[in-house]
Amino acid sequence: MKQELTDALASIEEGLPSVMKAFRGLQAAATSDGVLDAKTKKLMMVAVTAALRCEPCLREQVKGALQLGASREEILEAAGVAILIGGGPTAAYCALYLMDELEKDTGRSA
Repeated sequence: MKQELTDALASIEEGLPSVMKAFRGLQAAATSDGVLDAKTKKLMMVAVTAALRCEPCLREQVKGALQLGASREEILEAAGVAILIGGGPTAAYCALYLMDELEKDTGRSA
């Protein structure tokens, strides 16, 4: 999935260079440390992508949260907020995709 997403993003960046440059700038500004640290923002992104049910987005945000030092428990709490907002469909989505990424991390760290 990672390579597919990387390839797809490279393709859209080629087709929409000015839009994607602006998007990357927004992404950098919105995710850097500020009053909220980058890890907190990444956990927010886990919740939002889960509630929106964007599978590649969710997988990337879970990986990013783990890289920034978020614990499994913190990621699951973020998922709980998403489930509050998104209801049953988000619960099913998190059960499938968020838990899959967490299990992959457990396998990597074992």
